[in-house]
Amino acid sequence: MSDTLLSNLEAGVLTLTFNRPQKKNAFTGDMYDAAARALLDADQNEAVRVVVLTGAGSTFTAGNDLKDFLEHPPTGETSPVFRYLRALAHLSRPVVAGVDGVAVGIGTTMLLHCDYVVASERAVFSMPFINLGLCPEGASSVLLPRVAGMALASELLLFGDPFDAATALRAGLVNQVVPDASLPEVVQKRAAALAAKPVESLRLTKRLLREPLRATVDEALAREGKEFVQRLGSAEAREAFNAFLSKKK
Repeated sequence: MSDTLLSNLEAGVLTLTFNRPQKKNAFTGDMYDAAARALLDADQNEAVRVVVLTGAGSTFTAGNDLKDFLEHPPTGETSPVFRYLRALAHLSRPVVAGVDGVAVGIGTTMLLHCDYVVASERAVFSMPFINLGLCPEGASSVLLPRVAGMALASELLLFGDPFDAATALRAGLVNQVVPDASLPEVVQKRAAALAAKPVESLRLTKRLLREPLRATVDEALAREGKEFVQRLGSAEAREAFNAFLSKKK
């Protein structure tokens, strides 16, 4: 693993920690590449029964590191970000996520591919793609209406505003909201409980739950990815990114 993605395997639970706390764990291309490889390796490792995704410090992830993203934009399905999303969507092991602080962009959409999500009370979610002149990714255009209902999914994606843990729970993005200090303990207990289940039955149950939508999700990932790459080159996106970066400065 790289310094920006920590890996720890204990008692069947592989914990992957996004580790750029000074940048709110924002993803670079190298981080996506490392995360994709870690998930693919986990699927080949019989010692791994459950995967946990979490962030270092008090943040899950601020999404893409915009500087790195603009310098090394995704160009197609082989780009690291899309390889990571496919690896997560196809993972045979159950995935538990522990969300603290902010979960921006892919930090929220990746939760749609997790099997159990615990959020802290202070967690804040957002899918601000539209505000950057972009479009939904991570198959969120298909999965979010399915779990949240069309009305709430439309609100969250069309406005792109931040929303709290209670709204994420109502939207079906998270299973449980816990006090901030309890998050690590609850995540590990939930992961350990899954790791203790009969392993073949565990993987079969996940496959039966996910398989009916497999083709739909793959098609959505490809369709959104193509549109996302095209939007990156649009005048709207350039204007939105410049405005965002100027405001940040």
